[in-house]
Amino acid sequence: MKKILFIAAVALIVTACADRNESTSGNEQAGLSGKVRLDGSSTVFPISEAVAEEFGAVEPGVRVTVGVSGTGGGFKKFIAGETHINDASRSIKQSEIERALAANIKFIELPVAFDGLSVVINPKNDWVDYLTVEELNLIWAPGSDVDEWSDVRSEWPSEPIRLYGPGTDSGTFDYFTKVINGEEQASRADFTASEDDNVLIQGISGDLLGLGYFGYAYYKENQDKVKVVPIDGGEGPVVPTEESINLGIYSPLSRPIFIYVRASSLSDPAVAEFVKFYLNNAGTLASEVGYIPLPQVAYERGLNRVENQEAGTAYAGSNRISTLLTD
Repeated sequence: MKKILFIAAVALIVTACADRNESTSGNEQAGLSGKVRLDGSSTVFPISEAVAEEFGAVEPGVRVTVGVSGTGGGFKKFIAGETHINDASRSIKQSEIERALAANIKFIELPVAFDGLSVVINPKNDWVDYLTVEELNLIWAPGSDVDEWSDVRSEWPSEPIRLYGPGTDSGTFDYFTKVINGEEQASRADFTASEDDNVLIQGISGDLLGLGYFGYAYYKENQDKVKVVPIDGGEGPVVPTEESINLGIYSPLSRPIFIYVRASSLSDPAVAEFVKFYLNNAGTLASEVGYIPLPQVAYERGLNRVENQEAGTAYAGSNRISTLLTD
């Protein structure tokens, strides 16, 4: 009798476990599955990575990968059909639009946050109090004669100025060269370049004579390693902060940053839900990783564009923050 009771109890346990496993399997099958592939800007990467992690907690059946090839490098992959979404720290170029059209790629442009390009120096640098836009141009212009700090201001040290900046595939490089030197890609070539902003931080933090620039989130995350330089755009020196970037006071180095979604990819439920999740959470997550959220109306507009599959760009060639600040 004891053996019979024992066998019956074991049978009940096995049945219960099977029922639970069946239920769990059914729940997993009910959730989304598939892959979502992003690539592009190292500046936008922290936001996309944070969104991917949060989305993974909600939809564990979807694998989201986020690469870093720079904005330009990411657009090459995007137009080749290798990715669903491109992270971009500038608006899409006309040449990229034309290549996308030739490849029959329709895209939806979605601003996700504000950024302020941060010019930084070594924390032990005690002579740079601020830089003007004209001085930045003097330093970074093609054919620049600035070799030493004293070439910028005579009272500064007669020591080499060593420069660090994003690589030429970077949207940050494009934006900086356009607003400082007047033309995208126009820059002196003798600087340490990297698509990885962490490499730039390591270089400047270990070089007393270093000067470089990258996105605000990387500065904010590494304030103990580098020191930010106030920039005078004509109204006096201004430090990049959430307020000065949001209000456009930190000029001309404030800008919106974007994701570009392949319209045809939205037929995949995993991609469609990820994009909606991104826009619904971008404001909160952008703030958490050091960027500045857009006005809520901008995210609502983005969701409408996704819902209606409104392809194209409203920002190509401009990066207009003012457009995002009005209803």
